[in-house]
Amino acid sequence: MLDHNAARDRAQDLVSRAARAGADAADAVFAADAALDVSVRLGKLEDVGRSESEELGLRVFVGSRSASVSTSDLSPAAMDALVERAVAMAREAPEDAWAGLAPAERLLRGSPPLLDLDDGGEVGPSTLRDAAMAAEDAARAVPGVTNSEGGGASASRSVWALATSHGFAGSYAATGYGISASVLATGQGGAMERDYAHHGARLRRLLEDPASVGRRAGERAVARRDPGRMTSGAMPVVFDPRVGASLVGHLTGAISGAAISRRTSFLLDALGTEVFAPGITIRDDPHRPHGLRSRPFDGEGLPVSPLAIVERGMLESWLLDSAAARQLGLEPTGHAARGIGGAPGVSTSNLFMEAGDVPVATLLADVGEGVYVTELIGQGVNGVTGDYSRGAAGFRISGGVIAGPVAEFTIAGNLKDMYRALKPANDLEFRYAINVPTLRVDGMTVAGG
Repeated sequence: MLDHNAARDRAQDLVSRAARAGADAADAVFAADAALDVSVRLGKLEDVGRSESEELGLRVFVGSRSASVSTSDLSPAAMDALVERAVAMAREAPEDAWAGLAPAERLLRGSPPLLDLDDGGEVGPSTLRDAAMAAEDAARAVPGVTNSEGGGASASRSVWALATSHGFAGSYAATGYGISASVLATGQGGAMERDYAHHGARLRRLLEDPASVGRRAGERAVARRDPGRMTSGAMPVVFDPRVGASLVGHLTGAISGAAISRRTSFLLDALGTEVFAPGITIRDDPHRPHGLRSRPFDGEGLPVSPLAIVERGMLESWLLDSAAARQLGLEPTGHAARGIGGAPGVSTSNLFMEAGDVPVATLLADVGEGVYVTELIGQGVNGVTGDYSRGAAGFRISGGVIAGPVAEFTIAGNLKDMYRALKPANDLEFRYAINVPTLRVDGMTVAGG
């Protein structure tokens, strides 16, 4: 695989070709990836897969018209044909008054921050096989586990580069590692329950021990055996961190520039107002060392920096790329995200909700009767109204403690009300792309199966 400096040169070369072909402005993305995945099942090797790819994407502007093209053929002749085709397409495209490159005066200048995202990624198939075996063995060793969907281990390394015709060129490399296990436990009458565990890290030395991942998968599956049914009514719902992160994900969709400019957000007029309970702070930190979504610059070449999106309950910022910022008469926020094709969208980096002040046991103590959710099913969220309805599974809360498993119930509410009623515990851990502590939301509607 190319190093990130050579990747940057590739992107710059494509931009230069576009300028020579008649584009008024252009940007180019180069992305390369190499990944190795190993899976095992019931103690035997099941699959070894390796993938490698190199792609270039080009966006050109002719006046206020633009077009995007991409290719995996990186020969000089293919580059010339790609550029000619892109410029011809742009000349026939409709005008867009808001499209364009990021403001030149806002581009990242100087050296980007060092984020410790790349350890080389040299891991052999046998090492990954041993890790996958260890995870599955530990999961199957948990008493009550009766079958396995398998264990897996992966390693990857990617290189990403961006160049623009108005002065930006940058690149970086990142590695990624993963361990997973998924097993089943059989309850009374032969009914089986499945659960899983996974851990991912940028650096191999930070990856959790495979046996710990496997044990967690096994314990989760066994705990779900013989689920009961929830009674219906209004009650507190407590979200496990691995599913509670989705509540913050709905926030990012509602405050994206596209949703605001199209007036399709349930938070349309909420900027500068109290959206969450007064103690809630949500931060985005692209500079977190070896973070799963850390990055030195955004998808348009703008600098990125830590940002409080919600500060003590107040919504402080939209998430804006340059096009949405122009349309709204605001400045871009450094959240542009680019794929190989098309115009930029927006994305957060390492998004997290700050921990609260109370332990999980205290958060549960005065619940009385409620439910602790560990799995969400379906996509019943309306981004325009904030109406929320999801299938769920988890555990009954009785007398302030977690009791037996429950399944096939629905939780419902409106995100505006849920955000204002939200209470975080103090157990925040950084394990995912979006991280939250255990969350409690009072007054939700639960419909039993």
